[in-house]
Amino acid sequence: MTGMARVNPLMRRGSTADKPFDLVVTPENAGWRYSGLRVLDLPVGSRAKFVTGPDEMLVLPLSGGCDVTCDDERMTLTGRRSVFSRVTDFAYVPRDSTVTVRAPNGGRFALPAARASKRLPFRYGAAQDVKVEMRGAGQASRQVNNFCTPENFEADRLIACEVLTPGGNWSSYPPHKHDEIGEGESSLEEIYYFEVAASPSGTSGCGFQRVYGHPDRPIDVCAEVRSGDVVLIPYGWHGPSMAAPGYDLYYLNVMAGPGRREWLVRDDPAHGWVRSSWTGVPVDPRLPMTTHTERTRL
Repeated sequence: MTGMARVNPLMRRGSTADKPFDLVVTPENAGWRYSGLRVLDLPVGSRAKFVTGPDEMLVLPLSGGCDVTCDDERMTLTGRRSVFSRVTDFAYVPRDSTVTVRAPNGGRFALPAARASKRLPFRYGAAQDVKVEMRGAGQASRQVNNFCTPENFEADRLIACEVLTPGGNWSSYPPHKHDEIGEGESSLEEIYYFEVAASPSGTSGCGFQRVYGHPDRPIDVCAEVRSGDVVLIPYGWHGPSMAAPGYDLYYLNVMAGPGRREWLVRDDPAHGWVRSSWTGVPVDPRLPMTTHTERTRL
């Protein structure tokens, strides 16, 4: 993880833009080795063409649908109106490919990525196959859409999921880490990409993210985050992710690392006891926030 001392873990929306991408996180500009993320913001009728190079990627609609062409194959993604309206379908594109994303009606598309050694097939991920999970209880309740986790979708190194947290709740809690390979823990670099639901009047909201490190590897983040912002987590304890009252919070987690493709975490021993306090406490009734069917109203 050398180089992180020179990298700001908080990347504001647009701060790493590089046309056609609104956001670019690569192992090189993150100061690590495996995890990446790009975001495409496409006007109506536009398209973007790019090469994957050494990375395997997903095309994940954040808003809108699109056609994805990988070399000589093509598929159509239905997508969704927003991350708060439904669970979406997606496409897997392999390393060493030429990809075109075309958005007839416009849209915003996340491209989670990981440095890959294997070239797997171009594939469609159906929304109906995404495992939707409720985690936590009470004010620590959240929804996890496990669309590209090891148990649910094949990839070489890439792990990705979506988390939706109702306004006023904490997620990624208790604080946990995955920065060394050992019993019950894997080593994974992680990207948090955020979107915040607007108020009924359209006012933009915010959330908050906490990250803290080790005596020999310090990192200290307690940041306000808004739609399109990113927090990099090369190591250390992370959580909570806090949704401000009145503003639902979405984040996309992108992870990859040097070991087996496993998502194993260890709670901060100072706060792990919180899990036992959830016994008998119901999940927030606002969950699930989304399903595989598009909500008629946001």
